[in-house]
Amino acid sequence: MGRRVLLIEDEPNIIEAISFILSRDGWTVHTHEDGETAMDKVLAMPPALIILDVMLPGRSGFDILRDLRGNAVTQAIPVMMLTARGQAKDRDLALRLGANYFMTKPFSNTEVRDHVRTLMEA
Repeated sequence: MGRRVLLIEDEPNIIEAISFILSRDGWTVHTHEDGETAMDKVLAMPPALIILDVMLPGRSGFDILRDLRGNAVTQAIPVMMLTARGQAKDRDLALRLGANYFMTKPFSNTEVRDHVRTLMEA
């Protein structure tokens, strides 16, 4: 799979920031902004890691995570979830559904890079 990450996020400033951070760290970053077609994008070329926003147009990140974990092709891909809502119930649901890490926006550049590195070492 290589060092390819798929960022499923609809906020342009977040897309730009994470793409910049990870590109500088040697990642090839692909992006997708629509929850409805996110699984098609993942299945077309499964990445080494997925960064998934909770609130997306079309379908929620939680629904997409359920699909990822229920599909033999994608069930083992590490998923880091992002949300602007840092409520404990959202974190608990994400982890119950199989997220490897849950990060609340805003985040620091170093935090994103370090957690991506940690997930890929696991």
